[in-house]
Amino acid sequence: MGRYRSWLRDRLSVRPWWMNLLMLFCAFIVFVYAPYDLFVKPVARDHDVWMGMVFTDWVAKVGDVLHWIVYAFGLYGFWRMRPWMWPWASLYVAQMAFGMLVWSIAFIPGTRGWVAGVLSGAALAVVAAALWRARARFQNRPTLAQRYGEWALVTGASAGIGLEYVRALAARGISCVMCARREERLEELAAQLERAHGIETRVVAADLAEPGGAERLLAAVADLDIDILVSNAGAGYAGRFIRQDPNRLRQMVELNCTAHVVLCAALVPAMVSRRRGAVIVVGSVAGRQPLPFHAVYSATKGFDLLFGEGLWAEVRDQGVDVLVVQPGPVKTEFEMVAGEARKNRSAEESAANVVAVSLEALGQSPSVVTTWFNWIRANVNRLFPRSTIAFVAGDLMEAQTDTRYL
Repeated sequence: MGRYRSWLRDRLSVRPWWMNLLMLFCAFIVFVYAPYDLFVKPVARDHDVWMGMVFTDWVAKVGDVLHWIVYAFGLYGFWRMRPWMWPWASLYVAQMAFGMLVWSIAFIPGTRGWVAGVLSGAALAVVAAALWRARARFQNRPTLAQRYGEWALVTGASAGIGLEYVRALAARGISCVMCARREERLEELAAQLERAHGIETRVVAADLAEPGGAERLLAAVADLDIDILVSNAGAGYAGRFIRQDPNRLRQMVELNCTAHVVLCAALVPAMVSRRRGAVIVVGSVAGRQPLPFHAVYSATKGFDLLFGEGLWAEVRDQGVDVLVVQPGPVKTEFEMVAGEARKNRSAEESAANVVAVSLEALGQSPSVVTTWFNWIRANVNRLFPRSTIAFVAGDLMEAQTDTRYL
């Protein structure tokens, strides 16, 4: 429990005490008061106040739903200190102040109504003003270079998600070591980034799926302090297991699992000694469930999730942030190489979105699923037996796998 208390203490320390109280109030509304209003309180007794206007009966029930949504966003916004909380939190509390003034005068008779209205309205107005003045807390976060350092290592940097990581980090003024098999593509990218952002780059051509590949990469960066490790390189291999090439399966395990461990084992100790650093492991929502016709791939991504979250808990209090990012289908060349035959590619998210979500979540949670739809898919599994999930996933994956591999 000591590590949990330390983590909770750190999470609460990012905002002042009065803002923590507002966050707890939002939690009370979300988990206690709004559900009571919506499901327990009789319709005839229900009433809701918006902008000083009082609504009753079924209109009030609709208002209960809206209140739950508003306070759910407030709870999430305070916990993550999202930039959009300014100015909306302040404006919402301001309308509450006006509403309490009007409601008290209208429904509490005599002088008591005026006194209650003025006092409650004034108290809420003070909170609204404090939230208005708190703009910097929501919007002025330290840069990645200020938080972690000047050099990042990105594997699988020549295309897809890795390429977007390099672009995003370079745009933030962070020098990049780029590792992939395709050296010419990396050299072109390095020249572009140096011209556009004035950063330093280093290109390392290595195949991390082959024995010794990770060690060659580490030797090439031994003279650098790697402050951010983006362990992105990965591969998929769809098809019926009994027809798959054992050597290719072994290479996938080496790339999706062993390479992450070897790189972290070499680079994280130095981050801990400097008491700052970050590790991003690119996993997948496939690691949240059994996935027939992608069985080894989903197993490797499950490994990535558990490894990353475990490492997060170990080194979080030593200045090192670890994040496992879990996208769903992404618009890259992954599916073609893996042997998938996805019919509806319009539903895939962009690699740039994966990177943006993960950089926003870095330092705030041990793992992140990159879209709400993917989050729902990843967590709905908990509602059903794993055997049922395996059969449903098997039907879906069979339909999305190239028939040559079935």
